[in-house]
Amino acid sequence: MIEIKDVEHVAKLARLELSEDEKIKFSKQLGDILKYVEQMNEVDTTNVEPMNHAMEFFNVMREDAVKYENTREELMANAPDVESDYFKVPKIN
Repeated sequence: MIEIKDVEHVAKLARLELSEDEKIKFSKQLGDILKYVEQMNEVDTTNVEPMNHAMEFFNVMREDAVKYENTREELMANAPDVESDYFKVPKIN
């Protein structure tokens, strides 16, 4: 079980207001969680290589290739108003 002052500190950081009963309850619960995670220290990892991620992925991005290129005329045809090959927009006051 972790100390009540530690629960109060975490609650303050999280901007939580806890009653005395909640502090006792969370102290036990957080202690149980830490005890459960502590079991990881008992695992023999002497022959296990360190890794950054549980699954190895290498550049899973697709090839960056242009599939279709719009022409200037196609783009201008979608504009609500055009003047001399520029989009024309209303003036903002």
